[in-house]
Amino acid sequence: MTPRIALVTARAARGTDPDMPPLLTALRQAGADAQEVDWDDDDVDWSRYDLALLRSTWDYAYRAQEFLDWAARVAERTHLRNPLPVVRWSTDKHYLAELARADVAVVPSTFVEPDDDAEAAVDAFLANLGNARATGGGTREAGDFVVKPAVGAGSRDAQRHGPEDRAQAIAHVRRLLDQRRAVLLQPYLEQVDHHGETALLFFEGAFSHAVGKGPLLKRGEGPTTELYAKETIAPTEPSLEQLEVAHRALAAIPFDKPLLYARVDLVRDDNGAPVLLELELVEPSVFVVHAEGAAERFAQAIVRRAKADLSR
Repeated sequence: MTPRIALVTARAARGTDPDMPPLLTALRQAGADAQEVDWDDDDVDWSRYDLALLRSTWDYAYRAQEFLDWAARVAERTHLRNPLPVVRWSTDKHYLAELARADVAVVPSTFVEPDDDAEAAVDAFLANLGNARATGGGTREAGDFVVKPAVGAGSRDAQRHGPEDRAQAIAHVRRLLDQRRAVLLQPYLEQVDHHGETALLFFEGAFSHAVGKGPLLKRGEGPTTELYAKETIAPTEPSLEQLEVAHRALAAIPFDKPLLYARVDLVRDDNGAPVLLELELVEPSVFVVHAEGAAERFAQAIVRRAKADLSR
């Protein structure tokens, strides 16, 4: 039986996903009937598909409840991948606190909730950040830090601030809180300016490939106004340390494993050790154009999962 697979995008993202053409081709070569479908198209009959694969639903962060409600409806009609509980968990970066409790090395993260006081939260964060970066006793300047929404994608509404930008950072936090959006505060790790980020891709729990991404957040620049921030991408080979952190993060996911796909985004801390920045389990770019055979590996994993679902 030929599995019918929907590669789910959004109207706003049509034509912007470089993974889409090679993945469609690879799926069809693997024996699937694959189509690109908009999640926000009310005329789609999702029961026609054996599997709905979330690919480039990159506007979900601004329509979060609408998107989650849609995902719940689709999960009743077909096999949603990744599954609905994973989608609910992974769209909100509060999961970083859960992974930290599971001894996964993560970028230190402080959350500010919608009813919190923005000024008090930023001041407390900066005081703690200065203390954490002090050596030999005493205190030191806090250093740059990042303000971003706990539910966000594509670096939209994320901004790097210096400690001298206190008033601007408070206004940024308050603007997000006024929208009833939880906020994430993190130190800006200076190693990112030198080494960027490393994204490791896993299909059915097996490592496939990795890419390096240049730094996105620059001093003095406001958040991107595009659907997502443009990235500089190049293939890379992860270190054993990076692979170890990635596997530890995946093992700590509180759901049945292995997931069909996962992307683990790592940066280096002040000592050069890899730490988790994000765990992308919903709609990550998978950068198949940057690794030979990656589109085929992903397509084969998708078809295997679709056929397994059909046999149940």
